[in-house]
Amino acid sequence: MQTRLTLLRKSPARRRKGAKEKQRKIFVPLRFCARTALVVFLFFSIAASQDPVETIRIDSDLVDLKVSVLGIAPNAPVPLLEAKDFLVLEDGVPQEISFFAAAGAPFDLVLLLDLSGSNSKNLKMIRNSAKRFVDAARDIDRIALVTFTVRPALYSSFSLDRRKLKKTIDEMDEAIGGTNFWDSMDYVLRDLIPQGVGPRRSAIVVMTDGIDNALPDVPGDGSRFTFEGLLARIRDSETIVFPIYLDNEEENVKRYHVPRAAYAQAREQLGQIAAVCGTPMYRAAQLSDLDAVYAHVVRDLSTVYSIGYRPTNKALDGKWRSVEVHLIRRSNLFARTKRGYYAKLVEKS
Repeated sequence: MQTRLTLLRKSPARRRKGAKEKQRKIFVPLRFCARTALVVFLFFSIAASQDPVETIRIDSDLVDLKVSVLGIAPNAPVPLLEAKDFLVLEDGVPQEISFFAAAGAPFDLVLLLDLSGSNSKNLKMIRNSAKRFVDAARDIDRIALVTFTVRPALYSSFSLDRRKLKKTIDEMDEAIGGTNFWDSMDYVLRDLIPQGVGPRRSAIVVMTDGIDNALPDVPGDGSRFTFEGLLARIRDSETIVFPIYLDNEEENVKRYHVPRAAYAQAREQLGQIAAVCGTPMYRAAQLSDLDAVYAHVVRDLSTVYSIGYRPTNKALDGKWRSVEVHLIRRSNLFARTKRGYYAKLVEKS
């Protein structure tokens, strides 16, 4: 199988480096003016504090849940619920909600696209569907664009500029080669998405067949990061993942001799990712189905609430804690979230 590597594009921070150098030259005459320097410092400090995107609050005791509200009729307006509409149970014990972000809260969305193998020849259709996703997303949601084959390619960092995003989609290169899916997901979770609890929630919408070359009997080296490690990272993350399974099994079994067992395992793994995040695993029987699937994803994103609580069980024993979320006085709707989490383990000295 031929492979052409797709390298990470220049980061926005690196592109801004030249501009920062010019700014340094402009402010050289002011370097020795302590009062002016202090004013400049205070100006930028205040500006930074007013930017909600950069505000990060870290609370290690908070259990963070991404809760999807399902059962809404297709043509019905999405209801905006409040914290009092939810009941959170841990091991059957009611918990007090201490953090709540309504469905209207903004998202940082990563559109992660698998361009390996047979997908590359359908690049035009993938581009068009990606543009429709950008158009369908809410105006308050920032979007980043990443593609991957044997490694991820960052085409756009988080942006609200829809015109710029769609122009960037047109610049997406054709890619040939294997798939390091797990490594690419790890990159997005570890290096791209801001960490910590802030005013923006985060989500990854990933379109892939789920095949990683690290799977048994699949040609190629595959990811260095294991699926077990990826699942643990997703479980510990505040990011919600919406996996879209692209069913290209028949074509790739014939063309690339990918074993059917690998596809069965890939589907199971995507299902595990969805279960951990409390999201459905979407399915596109062919690339032309992506438009409808993306529309479902955008609608489901608009019904996701962030709920945090401090467990009444303070034991740091590493044991499993089951979690349930129910809606109060909303018999026509139901809530879906992850099934639980493992408590932190602190060994006694």
